Amino acid sequence: MKQEIFEVAGNRNLTDTVFEMLLYGDTSAITAPGQFINIKLNNFFLRRPISVCDCDENGLTIIYKVVGGGTAALANMVPGDEADCLTGLGNGYTLEESGARPLLVGGGVGVPPLFGLCKQLVAQGKQPTVILGFNTKAEIFYENEFRALGAKILVTTADGSYGMKGFVTNAMGGLDYTYCYTCGPEPMLKAVYSAAETGGQFSFEERMGCGFGACMGCSCETKYGAKRICKDGPVLRKEEIVW
Repeated sequence: MKQEIFEVAGNRNLTDTVFEMLLYGDTSAITAPGQFINIKLNNFFLRRPISVCDCDENGLTIIYKVVGGGTAALANMVPGDEADCLTGLGNGYTLEESGARPLLVGGGVGVPPLFGLCKQLVAQGKQPTVILGFNTKAEIFYENEFRALGAKILVTTADGSYGMKGFVTNAMGGLDYTYCYTCGPEPMLKAVYSAAETGGQFSFEERMGCGFGACMGCSCETKYGAKRICKDGPVLRKEEIVW
């Protein structure tokens, strides 16, 4: 973990409620896709944990949805503003078990951390298939960005307004894949858990107090005892998950 002051370089709408923010600063503490940062906001006691979508040596990209006062304040930040961030938080995805044809399944704002993962898998010569699930066409983001990486992309919408009608699990049937990575709301994770035909890594969303394991507020039970989503996660392996 490292505390760093970042400069906001961009903050734009991807949809009516989802924003993409570019932050310039030291990213050396970020070592794996699926890790997150914790942003301090003026007039808010707790920091806001946001997953890292992509990063390089100069800065990082985050994608977030406005759901309350904190994220609304984040959406009001403009280029030149400074953001006090804790970086390199959490236990991200590991690539060693992916095999040649990994499957990446993301739902809503669970999509962003899969982008950096997909980018690294492609760089290793892997051939990922990515399923992106949304409620409606109006909520879709980053489809083209994933396509630009060279991955095979399948999009589902619950109302059928774009792509395949239904949920991400409707698109999983018949696919040939060697491993499964996923991130999204818990009902989706449960469904992917049941549908997945291989091992996998699941990234969980939890309310966090500190973000680095001190407060124990995000603890959950696993087959191997209690784990803190912020410190021991957010990525857990399929074989250790208890629903």
